[in-house]
Amino acid sequence: MANNATGLTRIVKAAGYSWKGVRAAWRHEAAFRQELIAVAIAILVACWLDIDTLSRVLMIGSVVLVVVVELLNSAVEAVVDRFGGEWHELSGRAKDMGSAAVLITLLLAVYVWVALLWPW
Repeated sequence: MANNATGLTRIVKAAGYSWKGVRAAWRHEAAFRQELIAVAIAILVACWLDIDTLSRVLMIGSVVLVVVVELLNSAVEAVVDRFGGEWHELSGRAKDMGSAAVLITLLLAVYVWVALLWPW
């Protein structure tokens, strides 16, 4: 059955699906829970620091990006797992690439924070 929702109805439904995804990630993904808690703390620290607005935005944006990439990685893992529990090279590759994306994003966040806070 096609979804013919338009306008505000479509936006409300999309927000509901998004919230459902966040809840599923919280419920089923330990890494997401850990990263979300770390991000919340990082955001509080960034807001507390006496820094300019651009630095604060870059610091918060870099850690929020980690959560976004973790959600995408979790989605890839869920789809791969849906199609079978047996090992397959392509399944392993997809999961490894998703994990690599999270790692690169974490390294970017660390770099941004160090670059902005380190007294050069």
